Amino acid sequence: MVDVVSNDKAVLGGTPVFAGTRVPVAALWDYLEGGDSLDVFLADFPSVNRKQAIALLENAKHSLLNAHSH
Repeated sequence: MVDVVSNDKAVLGGTPVFAGTRVPVAALWDYLEGGDSLDVFLADFPSVNRKQAIALLENAKHSLLNAHSH
């Protein structure tokens, strides 16, 4: 299992970040909403690995699909 998100008050005041980094998970959504690709995001934030980013997207997809099935 890939560690995806961590929350630690010592890291950016508890803002959810990609585990092992100081990159807020919101940055990925900002890039995608702005029309940038996942590859552009990963190039700009090399401390985030592709498996983490894909896992975050898959978790969001899973949550969204499950929310609509109930």
